[in-house]
Amino acid sequence: MKPYREALALPGLRSLLLVAVLARVPLTATGVTLTFYVVQDLGRGYGAAGLVGAAITVGAAVGGPLLGRLVDRRGLRPVLVLTTVAEAAFWSTAPVLSYYLLLPAAFLAGLLALPIFSVIRQSVAALVPPEQRRPAYALDSMSVELSFMIGPALATVGVTTISARLTLYLVGAGIVAAGLVLWLLNPPVRSAAEVSTGPQPRVARRQWLTSRLVAVFAVSAAATLVLGGTDVAVIAVLRESGDAGFTGAVLSVWAVASLLGGFAYGAVRRSFSPVALMGLLSLCTIPVGLGGAHWWLLCLALIPAGALCAPTIAATSDTVSRLAPADVRGEAMGLHGSAVTVGIAVGAPLAGAVIDMSAPLWGFVVTGAVGALVALAVLPIELRHRRADVTVATRAGDEPSATTLTPTAP
Repeated sequence: MKPYREALALPGLRSLLLVAVLARVPLTATGVTLTFYVVQDLGRGYGAAGLVGAAITVGAAVGGPLLGRLVDRRGLRPVLVLTTVAEAAFWSTAPVLSYYLLLPAAFLAGLLALPIFSVIRQSVAALVPPEQRRPAYALDSMSVELSFMIGPALATVGVTTISARLTLYLVGAGIVAAGLVLWLLNPPVRSAAEVSTGPQPRVARRQWLTSRLVAVFAVSAAATLVLGGTDVAVIAVLRESGDAGFTGAVLSVWAVASLLGGFAYGAVRRSFSPVALMGLLSLCTIPVGLGGAHWWLLCLALIPAGALCAPTIAATSDTVSRLAPADVRGEAMGLHGSAVTVGIAVGAPLAGAVIDMSAPLWGFVVTGAVGALVALAVLPIELRHRRADVTVATRAGDEPSATTLTPTAP
């Protein structure tokens, strides 16, 4: 518990994490709400609803780095004003748009989406010294898990008890409120030391977007690809076994395992490479489908992989914060967010296509195998840079830690 107490004692971090949980809840409710709205109110199929979700996803993947770069150059508040106004415009008009107008509007909404996820992670790097970021990012990862547990559930309740159209307005109001609260809080995007050094020459992208950082983005995308595929495969396995009624319970066990894993990751003193964590996550996912005969067996099979979800995402965020120079950290976090978004967007349809062509358990196998292959592909980059770190530390007369696997900043 000591690492958490020390991290939470830092000025500004406690309020930032509290705002992060509340601000992310309406954002996590958007997918469910739009799906129900397109299917129920517009009378379209789930494929049409998926296209709306894809439009937002593509827009967010493109807009994340652009907004991050704008934060680096102009500061946080102008970006929050721009994106909050854009969110207000979309969510106030979406319930009255036809389907063919909703598609381009959804892309623009994604392009100018409120960058809560990347901004929170950028602010954590500004508030927390490098040696204390692991528990801080573990807390952030756990807050994301909580938001995804609460947001879709509230959206489902709203759609079923009120209407999808009214729930769209409520979700939009929540997102706009999140933007206003974040504007009022105005968390720092650079540490006091980074600000006090004054303006610095702009770092060329080719200097900081190194093979090492690209490897972290690939690991981030692969991790969420595995998670997105697991989500779909769980539902398919339970439907096939006649246990669809236990879907909520199984997914809850998976989420709780992630929370506990994230807590343990932040509490230990040892750091772990995101490549190693993602590789283990992928390997633990491959055999999950073998527990599909009974819902409680599936719960047990999901626990090892679930316990690695939050630690993997936290480790990737931590590593990006260390590798990216302060002047471009917003753009780097935006690219990290895009990688996470693309992974989720690819994982679900990939697992679905595999399941349609074979059997539900193969959804776990294929997405887990893809993640493992990505881990193997980027492992040489990780090992090469780790050897370079050891060489530099040895020349400096330091004793490199045998237990520290997370790479240091260049």
